[in-house]
Order: sequence, then structure tokens, then C-alpha cells
Amino acid sequence: MKKTVAILIAGPTASGKSALAHALAERLSGTVINADSMQVYRDLRVLTARPSEADTQSVPYRLYGHVPGTEAYSAARYADEARAAIAEARAAGQLPIVVGGTGLYFKALLEGLSPVPPIPAEIRARWRQAAADQGAAGLHAVLADRDPVMAARLSPTDPQRIVRALEVLEATGTSLARWQEMPGEPVIQRDDALALVVSPPREVLRQRIDARFDAMMAEGALEEVRALAALGLDPELPLMRALGVRPLTEMLAGRATPAEAVEAAKAETRQYAKRQVTWLRSNMSSWKSIETQDMESSASQLCDIIKV
Repeated sequence: MKKTVAILIAGPTASGKSALAHALAERLSGTVINADSMQVYRDLRVLTARPSEADTQSVPYRLYGHVPGTEAYSAARYADEARAAIAEARAAGQLPIVVGGTGLYFKALLEGLSPVPPIPAEIRARWRQAAADQGAAGLHAVLADRDPVMAARLSPTDPQRIVRALEVLEATGTSLARWQEMPGEPVIQRDDALALVVSPPREVLRQRIDARFDAMMAEGALEEVRALAALGLDPELPLMRALGVRPLTEMLAGRATPAEAVEAAKAETRQYAKRQVTWLRSNMSSWKSIETQDMESSASQLCDIIKV
């Protein structure tokens, strides 16, 4: 049996993948490494379902809550930091257990990212301001004129990716489409890792999403959003698009009742989970599927097939 050098655990939000990662880390002397684009931010511990203090005291956790919400964290930065965290875990004799629901992060680990050079801050700021002034559709028209290939790939309602395409074009003189054709350097070789997808039945996932959001409200999610709103952050920053932020902000502004806000947050979370499931089925069909909701039992069974 080939030695397992890392475990990768993907799955939709509220699927139980974090519980599985923790259970495996306890049994296998593992380090849990984040692969969720919202859990890197420090401002919303409850609303992004970051690990509890009790969890982080019992096994090592890396890349959680280390980025201020004022920053726009990138997949390239994630790949660099994950590479370092994985190397650190191995050097300490720990098994890296990477868990999350952000498909691009797993792609960065297994395939590498195109080698786009860093974009100067002034260029990034200028295009972000242009997006605020002209809107996504207006900026998409600019992109269509300058880089029709990338424009054809992007939705006119996706300002973040449109800005990215324009800033790369200006900074490098080369279309992002060309950069994306260049191979990246994988962090983990697929054959060296045990790759798992946690995929509970649809109705079970729906129930878990609803129950978890109720628990978040009881644990202080509204107070987190109140504190976030007080910072006056750019609404285009990634953290401002975290699940639950918009409906709870509407509630705080008096534009929605508590019941309306909670239901809206649950509904957007269910829609997001549905998109995640579709992506996982399309891109991770070769990964081992874990359907049970008994993560302790799943961890025990998996330990029998893992060689470390």
C-alpha cells in the first residue's frame, strides 16, 4: 500500500467535512489545513463556521482567521501559504489534512495556478474604482473591446473576474486567457493523497444548513455582522459576500424582519450548497465519496485504509 502523504476533504457547506477532518486529525496525528475562502478571514468566526477554540486546542489548525477583512485574499496567496503549511506539518511528523469547500483552492493544490506576475497595487485600485464607477456591465464592455477572448468567458455580472482580467491585461500586456494556458506547479501529487468528498443526501444537507444557521444566530452571528458593518468596508471585498452578511445587514438596517433575514440567509446558503454539489460532481467524480453523517464512524473506517 502506497504511503498517504496528505488527505484532502471537500464537500458543500454544512456537510460535516470539518468534523471528519478533526476526527481524522485526532486519530492520525494530523494537522488540519483550511481550504475555504471565507474561513481565512478573522472577522466572522461564527458566520463562516470556523473551528471552535476547543477544536484548535486539541489538534493543530492552520490558515484559519489569519487575514483581515480589509484584504482580498487570492488563490495564488493560498497556494503559497498552503504549500508552507503542508511542509511545516510534514516536518513536524504530522499528516496534512486539507479541508474546505473552495474548489479553486483544491485545483491550486493539485494542478498549480498559472504563473501570473503580481499586479501593482495602483493598477488594481484603478480597476476596482472603475468597477464602482461604471458597474460590471460597463466594465465588461471595456474588456470586450480590449480582450474579446476573456470577455466571452466571463459573465457581464461578475465584476471581480472582469476586474481581474483587465488588471492582468494592463499589468502584463498579455491576456489572462494566455496566462491560464500556462501550466502551474502542483503542491500535492494526486496519487500521493487520499481524496474524499463528503456528500450527504440532499434533505439531510438542507436540515443541517438550517440548524447550523439557527445555532450561528444563537452564538452571535448578528453581533459579528454589526461589527463588520461598522468598519465601512468596500462592498466588493470578498468578506462582504460571505453567506449571511447581506440578509443580516438588511435586518440591522430595518429593511427586513429577523424572521425574513434568517430565512433569506438559509435560502442563499442552500443555493450556494447546491452550486457546490454540482461543481464537485463535475470536477471530483474520481474522489472517494463519504455519505454517512456519522463522522466518527467514517474516520475509524478510513483509518483502516490509510497508510501513514
